[in-house]
Amino acid sequence: MTQTEWIAWGLFNAFVILMLWVDLKWLHKENRPMRLSEALGWTAFWVGLAMAFCAGVWKVQGANHGMQFLAGYVLEESLSVDNLFVFLLVFSYFKVPAHAQHKVLFWGILGALVLRAIFIFAGVALIHRFEWITYLFGAFLIYTGAKLFLDDEKDVHPDHNPVVKFFRRLMPVTSGYEGESFFVKRDARVWATPLFIVLIVIETTDIIFAIDSIPAVLSISSDPFIIYTSNIFAILGLRSLFFALNSVMQLFHYLHYGLGAILIFVGVKMGISHYVHIPIGVSLSIIGSILMFSVIISIIIGKQKHEI
Repeated sequence: MTQTEWIAWGLFNAFVILMLWVDLKWLHKENRPMRLSEALGWTAFWVGLAMAFCAGVWKVQGANHGMQFLAGYVLEESLSVDNLFVFLLVFSYFKVPAHAQHKVLFWGILGALVLRAIFIFAGVALIHRFEWITYLFGAFLIYTGAKLFLDDEKDVHPDHNPVVKFFRRLMPVTSGYEGESFFVKRDARVWATPLFIVLIVIETTDIIFAIDSIPAVLSISSDPFIIYTSNIFAILGLRSLFFALNSVMQLFHYLHYGLGAILIFVGVKMGISHYVHIPIGVSLSIIGSILMFSVIISIIIGKQKHEI
């Protein structure tokens, strides 16, 4: 990388660390669930930051890179919504106290930042070295999109998680929650709490979703900086978006159909990329239109069912 690129990477990562520190030390010291108005406000704040960054990319690197960032951000944010629905089911399954959800989400998102960076660089390296892998990624996205489109309900079975099963063999787990602690000390032994088990489930769930989302964003751009920054901005706003969705999730019952269609589209785009070039502006318009249509349909049908 050039010196300018190193500076850009360094400044962006310093910004991410600063925002995480501010979040942990100042913004949410009380570890309580956000109210809907507060969650919507913080969601708007994170989206605004992403759009400001997009404008900077647009000005410095040109319109093509700016649209790549925007398309990647919209794609990752929309796929993250599906991820958050699973988080809601996990919290419900484990009966996580409302005041402890904030802490799990914070550390879960911190882990996701590290894991996504690893996945992104590995994916870019694979595509640059083995161009044929784009066909494999494309086929996988089409399969995943079709499965998501056809599956009407989500089943979450945390007890079947192999990582959780393995962890329970390594360390004893308390029978109940211990405030907001992940670990407690009893009889000279360290015990994990169910809250740490929840964190393990959240992290492994994010890995599964990253297997879908990273190939998807690779269909938008091959620039590691664009892919990384669009992913990170989408992840940074996940926590506030989670609490917003927790209040209105019934309005987006049909969103997974739209997400399935988006994955199928980006899979096809990746599969034919060596033969047909789809301009980034067209891709952005298609992704945005599918997402908007699925949300509108969810609201209209949900309202009709409510009136009946």
